[in-house]
Amino acid sequence: MATAVQFDKVGGPEVLQVREVEVGDPGPGEVRIRVDAIGLNRSEVQFREGVYLYQPKFPSGLGYEAAGVVEAVGPDVSNVSPGDVVGVVPAFLLTEYGTYGDHVLVPASATVARPAGISAEKAAAVWMAYLTAYGAIVEDGHTRSGDHVLITAASGSVGHAFIQTANHIGAIPIVTTRTAEKKKRLLDHGAAEVIVTDEEDLHTRIDRITGGAGVRSAFDPIAGPGVEQIARGIAPGGQLVVYGALDPRTTPLPNAQSFPPLRTRTYTVFEVTAAAERLSRGVAFVNAGLTSGSFDPIIDKTFDLADIADAHRYLEANGQVGKIVVTVRH
Repeated sequence: MATAVQFDKVGGPEVLQVREVEVGDPGPGEVRIRVDAIGLNRSEVQFREGVYLYQPKFPSGLGYEAAGVVEAVGPDVSNVSPGDVVGVVPAFLLTEYGTYGDHVLVPASATVARPAGISAEKAAAVWMAYLTAYGAIVEDGHTRSGDHVLITAASGSVGHAFIQTANHIGAIPIVTTRTAEKKKRLLDHGAAEVIVTDEEDLHTRIDRITGGAGVRSAFDPIAGPGVEQIARGIAPGGQLVVYGALDPRTTPLPNAQSFPPLRTRTYTVFEVTAAAERLSRGVAFVNAGLTSGSFDPIIDKTFDLADIADAHRYLEANGQVGKIVVTVRH
């Protein structure tokens, strides 16, 4: 028997239950992993609440990321073997697989070798964040060395990955946070400039920082009406990439008569993880950054698997700077 986190109805953290389950042997294309650490993501909160891209099927598991050791492989699996130390990347539906457990089944195609010298906790904090940033900045190809880029809601793990990825390619990361309490930590973690949106006008600060030129790219996980304010700070020919929906209100398409010509698009990490060639390039890019020291996942706090509801409450409080990781005892 194994331990897994499941829920039987949508709702708050209290719906999460730690249960004994039968995992079984991996089927075709699957692997069974002994999990050592799990990375938490905002999308998992939305899935639990029933406001994600798709709805859960009950009883439902959840979890996109983990680090652990392969215990068994199913038929037709050739990329990993029992005993391999791996990470799990977000390359599946939460209605089909999940990583919140001590032993889990996942697609073999969603596993990557754990980089040498990286702890399980840090390995569980890598792939969602850095592959998201890689796809939006590098694979997309619009952002160049020397460009100013705007990264909103930057205090979470994905925001930090965007900061480090921008620095890695020579771009200049301007980031936003609502309150001043996180400003110093964001500067310490690589932001070139921090705009405190509760105290400063976003467009005025962007204009001052860029000498009136505007940013080349803006990366926004919030969406909602705020995209119009962001669009005002983008240079002609620049782009706005919306990669989340933290604000559930309608997101207006910036009016072409009110703003300079710009490219707008939505984006998810699945653009990278669902395509083998893109995923391979992304993994190579991230591993190179980890090896060189340009990338260093920041862990804000760890929780035990038995305390998963408390971990979700902490995530929802929005006080973290970096990744929240759940550790698994064996």
